Amino acid sequence: MSLAKSPWIIHVNCNSCNGCDIEVVACLTPLYDAERFGVLNIGTPKQADIMVVTGSVNYKNVNVIKNIYNQIPDPKVVLAVGACASTGGIFHNCYNVIGGVDQVIPVDAYVPGCCPRPEAILDGVVAALSILENKKKGNIKGKEVKLKGKEVPSNA
Repeated sequence: MSLAKSPWIIHVNCNSCNGCDIEVVACLTPLYDAERFGVLNIGTPKQADIMVVTGSVNYKNVNVIKNIYNQIPDPKVVLAVGACASTGGIFHNCYNVIGGVDQVIPVDAYVPGCCPRPEAILDGVVAALSILENKKKGNIKGKEVKLKGKEVPSNA
Protein backbone atom coordinates (compact mmCIF):
# COMPACT_ATOMS: atom_id res chain seq x y z
CA MET A 1 0.00 0.00 0.00
CA SER A 2 1.32 3.40 -0.94
CA LEU A 3 1.87 5.99 1.76
CA ALA A 4 0.77 8.66 -0.70
CA LYS A 5 -2.77 7.24 -0.71
CA SER A 6 -3.49 8.01 2.94
CA PRO A 7 -0.92 10.22 4.64
CA TRP A 8 -1.54 11.12 8.23
CA ILE A 9 -0.34 14.53 9.35
CA ILE A 10 0.38 15.99 12.73
CA HIS A 11 0.05 19.75 13.01
CA VAL A 12 2.50 21.41 15.39
CA ASN A 13 2.09 25.08 16.32
CA CYS A 14 5.45 26.38 17.50
CA ASN A 15 4.88 30.02 18.26
CA SER A 16 2.62 31.65 15.73
CA CYS A 17 -0.03 34.32 15.46
CA ASN A 18 -2.47 31.51 14.52
CA GLY A 19 -2.97 32.83 10.98
CA CYS A 20 -1.29 29.77 9.46
CA ASP A 21 -3.07 27.49 11.92
CA ILE A 22 -6.45 28.76 10.76
CA GLU A 23 -5.45 28.14 7.13
CA VAL A 24 -4.21 24.60 7.93
CA VAL A 25 -7.54 23.83 9.61
CA ALA A 26 -9.34 25.39 6.62
CA CYS A 27 -7.68 22.76 4.42
CA LEU A 28 -9.58 20.10 6.36
CA THR A 29 -12.99 21.69 5.78
CA PRO A 30 -15.30 20.53 2.96
CA LEU A 31 -14.47 23.64 0.93
CA TYR A 32 -10.85 22.56 0.31
CA ASP A 33 -11.34 18.89 1.27
CA ALA A 34 -7.85 17.60 2.04
CA GLU A 35 -9.42 14.20 2.61
CA ARG A 36 -9.71 13.72 -1.14
CA PHE A 37 -5.95 13.08 -0.97
CA GLY A 38 -6.50 10.74 1.98
CA VAL A 39 -5.04 13.30 4.41
CA LEU A 40 -6.05 12.76 8.00
CA ASN A 41 -5.05 15.13 10.81
CA ILE A 42 -4.15 13.11 13.91
CA GLY A 43 -3.01 14.00 17.38
CA THR A 44 -0.24 11.48 17.95
CA PRO A 45 3.19 11.60 16.30
CA LYS A 46 3.65 7.83 16.54
CA GLN A 47 1.15 7.33 13.72
CA ALA A 48 1.99 10.37 11.59
CA ASP A 49 3.72 10.46 8.22
CA ILE A 50 3.98 14.23 7.72
CA MET A 51 4.77 16.85 10.36
CA VAL A 52 3.18 20.20 9.46
CA VAL A 53 4.85 22.98 11.45
CA THR A 54 3.64 26.56 11.81
CA GLY A 55 5.29 29.40 13.69
CA SER A 56 8.86 30.24 14.59
CA VAL A 57 10.93 28.16 16.97
CA ASN A 58 11.80 29.67 20.33
CA TYR A 59 13.86 28.45 23.27
CA LYS A 60 10.78 27.27 25.18
CA ASN A 61 9.47 24.89 22.50
CA VAL A 62 12.67 23.60 20.86
CA ASN A 63 12.75 20.39 22.92
CA VAL A 64 9.06 19.75 22.26
CA ILE A 65 9.63 19.99 18.49
CA LYS A 66 12.64 17.68 18.64
CA ASN A 67 10.72 15.20 20.77
CA ILE A 68 7.73 15.13 18.40
CA TYR A 69 10.05 14.77 15.40
CA ASN A 70 11.88 11.83 16.97
CA GLN A 71 8.59 10.06 17.74
CA ILE A 72 7.43 10.04 14.12
CA PRO A 73 8.33 6.72 12.47
CA ASP A 74 10.50 6.62 9.34
CA PRO A 75 10.01 7.57 6.58
CA LYS A 76 8.81 11.00 7.64
CA VAL A 77 8.47 14.40 6.01
CA VAL A 78 8.51 17.84 7.64
CA LEU A 79 6.50 20.62 6.00
CA ALA A 80 7.17 24.19 7.17
CA VAL A 81 4.06 26.30 6.60
CA GLY A 82 4.33 30.08 6.50
CA ALA A 83 7.07 32.66 6.74
CA CYS A 84 7.60 32.13 10.46
CA ALA A 85 8.18 28.39 10.14
CA SER A 86 10.47 28.96 7.15
CA THR A 87 12.65 31.82 8.38
CA GLY A 88 11.33 33.10 11.69
CA GLY A 89 9.16 35.64 9.86
CA ILE A 90 8.30 38.85 11.66
CA PHE A 91 9.63 37.36 14.90
CA HIS A 92 13.16 36.61 13.60
CA ASN A 93 14.88 39.37 15.59
CA CYS A 94 13.11 38.68 18.88
CA TYR A 95 15.32 37.79 21.83
CA ASN A 96 13.76 34.37 22.39
CA VAL A 97 13.41 33.18 18.77
CA ILE A 98 15.87 30.73 17.25
CA GLY A 99 14.45 31.13 13.75
CA GLY A 100 12.74 28.81 11.32
CA VAL A 101 12.10 25.15 11.93
CA ASP A 102 15.11 24.19 9.79
CA GLN A 103 17.36 25.54 12.55
CA VAL A 104 16.24 22.64 14.76
CA ILE A 105 15.03 19.73 12.60
CA PRO A 106 15.48 18.86 8.92
CA VAL A 107 12.72 20.32 6.72
CA ASP A 108 11.74 18.66 3.45
CA ALA A 109 9.30 21.20 1.97
CA TYR A 110 8.35 24.83 2.53
CA VAL A 111 5.07 26.68 1.95
CA PRO A 112 5.85 30.41 1.75
CA GLY A 113 3.49 33.20 2.70
CA CYS A 114 2.12 35.14 5.60
CA CYS A 115 -0.23 33.50 5.89
CA PRO A 116 -0.32 31.03 3.01
CA ARG A 117 -3.63 30.25 1.37
CA PRO A 118 -5.15 26.81 1.86
CA GLU A 119 -4.49 26.02 -1.81
CA ALA A 120 -0.77 26.62 -1.27
CA ILE A 121 -0.79 24.43 1.85
CA LEU A 122 -2.48 21.63 -0.10
CA ASP A 123 0.17 22.02 -2.82
CA GLY A 124 2.81 21.66 -0.11
CA VAL A 125 1.15 18.52 1.23
CA VAL A 126 1.00 17.04 -2.28
CA ALA A 127 4.71 17.85 -2.73
CA ALA A 128 5.39 16.23 0.64
CA LEU A 129 3.59 13.09 -0.56
CA SER A 130 6.03 12.62 -3.44
CA ILE A 131 8.96 13.19 -1.07
CA LEU A 132 7.47 10.63 1.31
CA GLU A 133 7.15 8.06 -1.48
CA ASN A 134 10.76 8.66 -2.58
CA LYS A 135 11.97 8.22 0.99
CA LYS A 136 10.00 4.99 1.29
CA LYS A 137 11.42 3.60 -1.99
CA GLY A 138 14.97 4.57 -1.04
CA ASN A 139 14.52 3.40 2.57
CA ILE A 140 15.79 6.79 3.74
CA LYS A 141 15.79 7.29 7.49
CA GLY A 142 15.20 10.61 9.16
CA LYS A 143 18.09 12.21 11.00
CA GLU A 144 17.80 11.65 14.74
CA VAL A 145 17.79 14.97 16.55
CA LYS A 146 19.45 14.93 19.95
CA LEU A 147 17.79 16.50 22.94
CA LYS A 148 20.23 18.57 24.94
CA GLY A 149 18.04 19.18 27.94
CA LYS A 150 17.23 22.79 28.67
CA GLU A 151 17.88 24.81 25.52
CA VAL A 152 19.07 28.31 26.29
CA PRO A 153 20.58 31.01 24.11
CA SER A 154 24.36 30.82 23.87
CA ASN A 155 24.71 34.46 24.96
CA ALA A 156 22.57 34.05 28.12
